[in-house]
Amino acid sequence: MLQKIKINKILFLDIETVSAVEKFELLSNTMQELWSLKASQRYANEDKSPAELYRHAGIYAEFGKIVCISCGFFTKSDHDSTFRIKSFSGDDEEKILKDFAELLDNEFSSADHRLCAHNGKEFDFPYMARRMLICGVRLPNILDTPGKKPWEVNHIDTLELWKFGDYKNYTSLKLLTAIFNIPTPKDDIDGSMIYDVYYKEKNLERIVVYCQKDVVAIARLYLKYIGEEIFTDDKIIIKS
Repeated sequence: MLQKIKINKILFLDIETVSAVEKFELLSNTMQELWSLKASQRYANEDKSPAELYRHAGIYAEFGKIVCISCGFFTKSDHDSTFRIKSFSGDDEEKILKDFAELLDNEFSSADHRLCAHNGKEFDFPYMARRMLICGVRLPNILDTPGKKPWEVNHIDTLELWKFGDYKNYTSLKLLTAIFNIPTPKDDIDGSMIYDVYYKEKNLERIVVYCQKDVVAIARLYLKYIGEEIFTDDKIIIKS
């Protein structure tokens, strides 16, 4: 089935998110109450206050925001094939989402285009769509999935593909790249550190690099799934 999808019609992506504001105390009274309720349900076994747990709020679209979207796609010609990466990042989430939506509308809007992410159906795709609605950004057609039949939703999830119907299992991208012998550069951060790198270090570029590495890993993993050779680092072009 995957072999029928043209590789240059797929946009591979990853997002990085943080809590909407740095500290729990900066939330409105209403949002403090709502986060306290969420935290008491989600982290019932942790002996921490809602304020202490607020650093985890970024995983929820209602309490978080996107600080980076990195995406990559294959360009194929008769002579060469490269993997081009572009990132949308910054403190202005609305601009990030508008610019990314414009890319989708202009370059990935046809019926044969696909979005691909690891755990994308559970996290990246709905998170982006929800944040676009919250920020007043019109949903691109490829993310506007409500009311569509399953076969009309052009999303590929490398985690779902690995499950083979075993929905109780979660396999990390890091583990999959290891078992498939996919080369990955040594990461200086992981997802649990994004809050501190963004709010404490204020090092957005470090987050962008981390996000781009995941996009490369997802694309290489997809190639393994379809039985093709993975591309080398010299085929990667990062667009400014």
